[in-house]
Amino acid sequence: MELASYAELAVRLVNTEEPGRGRDGLTTVEAVRRLFSGSSRGGRLADEGDLPKLRAVRLRLRAVFESAAEGDETRAVDLLNELLTEYPVSPVVSGHGFLGENGRPQWHMHLAENAGTATALFATGASMGLAVHLTQHGVDRLGICQAAPCRNAYLDTSTNRSRRYCSDRCATRANVAAYRARKREAAAGA
Repeated sequence: MELASYAELAVRLVNTEEPGRGRDGLTTVEAVRRLFSGSSRGGRLADEGDLPKLRAVRLRLRAVFESAAEGDETRAVDLLNELLTEYPVSPVVSGHGFLGENGRPQWHMHLAENAGTATALFATGASMGLAVHLTQHGVDRLGICQAAPCRNAYLDTSTNRSRRYCSDRCATRANVAAYRARKREAAAGA
């Protein structure tokens, strides 16, 4: 697993809340467990105490995405560095399940799951993944969906750095709304 793939954890956590709609999907221990994949240690550690802590991490990660989307690179990096300091990373070399042509393990990096709480495990992975993504691809590759009222975070992986929406659904909705507005404007002007 590439360390950059951990950046999706940050997106998943931030998008558990829809501030424009007043919805919060992080209200139960089961919701915390769903953030983790399969039968991971973090899911097993999750308890009621993780709910307010993960919401606080979510708020801080959203601020990273919003700062990046607003073009404030320094603030985005400073906020991310604060998270990295608070949730230190312990990398490990792993070769599980990936055998090369010679039958030997294909060694790769993972983040060690040695933190004591579900919040610490998740925040460590999300922060480190976001940091790797940011340093490899640039701050401008972190975004907030521009389709109102959606405020979902996304990672721009497009080849031309042009992504503005979190999903095809939001892009279509925004494009249809813009088309209808142009039609209304043209009809009013005629």
